[in-house]
Amino acid sequence: MTRENLAEVLEEIALLLELKAENPFKVRAYRQGAEAVRNHDGDILQRAKDNDLAGIKGIGDALRDKLHELASTGRLGFHEKLRAEFPAGLFELFDLQGLGPKKIKVLYETLAVGSIADLKTACDEGKVAVLPGFGAKTQTKILEAIALKQTFADSFLLGGISPLVEEILDLLRTHPEISRVSAAGSYRRGKETVHDLDFLVATREPALVCEDFTTLPQVASVIVCGDTKASVRLKNGLQCDLRAVSNAQFPFALQYFTGSKEHNVAIRSLALKQGLSLNEYGFTGETAGDHEIHEEADIYRALGLDFIPPEIRENRGEIEAAAEHTLPRLINLEQLRGTFHNHTTASDGRDTLAAMADEAMDLGLQYLGIADHSKSSFQANGLEETRLLEQIEAIRTLNAGYENFRLFAGNEVDILKDGTLDFPDEILARLDYCVASVHASFTLTEEEMTRRICRAMENEHVTMLGHVTGRLLLRREPYLVNHAMIIDCAAETRTIIELNCSPQRLDMDWRWWKRARDKGVLCAINPDAHSTMGLHHLGLGVRLARKGWLRKQDVFNTRPLAEVEAFFKLPKSRR
Repeated sequence: MTRENLAEVLEEIALLLELKAENPFKVRAYRQGAEAVRNHDGDILQRAKDNDLAGIKGIGDALRDKLHELASTGRLGFHEKLRAEFPAGLFELFDLQGLGPKKIKVLYETLAVGSIADLKTACDEGKVAVLPGFGAKTQTKILEAIALKQTFADSFLLGGISPLVEEILDLLRTHPEISRVSAAGSYRRGKETVHDLDFLVATREPALVCEDFTTLPQVASVIVCGDTKASVRLKNGLQCDLRAVSNAQFPFALQYFTGSKEHNVAIRSLALKQGLSLNEYGFTGETAGDHEIHEEADIYRALGLDFIPPEIRENRGEIEAAAEHTLPRLINLEQLRGTFHNHTTASDGRDTLAAMADEAMDLGLQYLGIADHSKSSFQANGLEETRLLEQIEAIRTLNAGYENFRLFAGNEVDILKDGTLDFPDEILARLDYCVASVHASFTLTEEEMTRRICRAMENEHVTMLGHVTGRLLLRREPYLVNHAMIIDCAAETRTIIELNCSPQRLDMDWRWWKRARDKGVLCAINPDAHSTMGLHHLGLGVRLARKGWLRKQDVFNTRPLAEVEAFFKLPKSRR
């Protein structure tokens, strides 16, 4: 049982209650409880075991009792009773784009849909199209969502598995026979989705360590367990491999198993040109003994290269830059001073202005931008003019009570189909800044969508472009855009492009950031936070910014508060 297990059970209870059409305040209480569990600074699991949860905001008497039972026994009778009322496969439906609790409830009650397989059959037979509130178009979109999910069936979000990876690393570090441990593979390189996990350990007892690895609490089944390698299937379905090597082999194995394949091929080719053969166990060749290798950086140094950070090992120019000593000094999380794209209860967020500000200050940030949705995003309770102006006043009032911290008043304004904005210029002029985003009409051609976005960036009041392609990783494909033209337009109009670091988005894609950087386009690492917990995704954004070759000076929100205030006061043409 872990902190995340506690939170997941509370969230599942909220979904089950929503399916049962329970009081929405009761549903919200369980969701707030899950957030409270995740956000608590101390050992929430131990406090739950000790029945010592009094005074924690968001956890009332009923939740305290349930968390105590869950933490103490590993089970919760209330949860199990609720689950028993529904088919086991019903929760698969929540992973499909476009299906929420209300639609799932209708499907379950009218067509006995209890799994994705049931839903596909019902769609194939045309039964979903005739349901009130669905129709043929919705049925087609559901089939497309099912096909997309099947395509990504063995893929996992980088941000979604990060807590799990850290749990496993922490457990491995406590093993008495392990001297060094690291994650490797695509996870270490910061790829936005991963197909499996690779762990590497240094040990003198490889067989024992491999056997113990198969008994970790996260393991559901053992695929194979040998003397130096073990493969398991985790409870979330992810395959996980452990390789056990000697301490001397560890740097070579870490370099090799981190990849990428293309990077490694180029590195081995370079080694051969220098009379060395490189593999996962070491150097061989006439001059192999001339090099002392203790760390991964020593391997690169032996080849005449600067150390190449794992995130950029994709054979996209990093080896040449390392040889010429021109690798960028990549951004670090500690360099962020604030962030801009965040939501509150005024639109579709879970937490208030004050709560979001408090969390930002707890994270050591100097400023936080609030960008709730505009009125056209009615599904997200978007703000019309009156409510937006009221929010601006509320932010001004809160700022009067802060020292060395500021809330900025912004808005995530919809880019309409023709490229105009959801608010007139006189309203936008009242804001400190504006994030412009596409939230509808996704089916335009690439040319039409690109023209639409560029027109929006030409507006004097558009400070930033939000989630460039609208993608939802593993759920929704990006709409068509010409990245090169959008980057060029951002450079011409002095528009910042955000790196939306919500784990489901990570948009703009890391493959385009080097071009944007070289064009002088600033990046804003924005979590698109819809709760206080969402602010914690900034670290994920930094990982992807590093993967895009970004430095401190390339990221707008590394600037201190005074510089940001001065920037917002300048006309766009002078920024």
